[in-house]
Amino acid sequence: MFFLSSSRNRAFLLHLSASATLGALALILVFWVWYPAPLHKAVGVTEIFLIILGVDVVLGPCLTWTVAKQGKKKKLLILDLSIIITVQLSAFLYGLHTVSIGRPAWLVLNTDRVDLVQALEMDTRHLSDAQPEYRQASWWGPKWVFAPSPAETDVEALNTLTMEAIFSGVDLYQKPEFYRPLAEGHDLVQSRAQPLEVLQKFNSAEAVQAVLARYPEADAWMPMMCKVQPVVVLWRKADASVVAVVDLNPWN
Repeated sequence: MFFLSSSRNRAFLLHLSASATLGALALILVFWVWYPAPLHKAVGVTEIFLIILGVDVVLGPCLTWTVAKQGKKKKLLILDLSIIITVQLSAFLYGLHTVSIGRPAWLVLNTDRVDLVQALEMDTRHLSDAQPEYRQASWWGPKWVFAPSPAETDVEALNTLTMEAIFSGVDLYQKPEFYRPLAEGHDLVQSRAQPLEVLQKFNSAEAVQAVLARYPEADAWMPMMCKVQPVVVLWRKADASVVAVVDLNPWN
């Protein structure tokens, strides 16, 4: 029989319930707050976090069942359970921390696209030059901003950006000192957003129609550059407002 005693049974179920509750809260935090769909897929965190969470939630209770033997001395049992819980919580918090520093922080409109910037990708060297609201990555989901390029007459700034992008891999969209409210990108959206019909070049007509049926107010789109898989931003051009981020291909 799998459960050899009622005490072992209770210990296993109690630990499993606590682990499952903690895991459910973590799922909500990660997939509904830090990485709202389809960003978790675009950044590639889904499989990694689910593996970490699954192992952590299942392994802890199984170890509890293993050590909770009938007739075991109480002090020894408490010690064993304390070690298991400490190791389990440490592994859980480490995994959550790793996911947190990679969370999408900013969705940056610039040139003819949107770039997803993860918290760990921010260039913090000139934070004092950034507006206060852009100096810290939010813990409550990614924020939309506009990053205008320096004026063509500002040759020094353009050259600096070009050299940094080439030699250090740090581009305009990673620099909070350039961030501005998304509304200031109105003219860019008006001029650069593409017609919805273009999406059918890179996706099946059925897939496009299924998505657009959910967002009838959308009438234009832009690509969003992400770490693993690019996705599509739907816009309403009349007021240059974001309608949704959707799991469609912006190119082949």
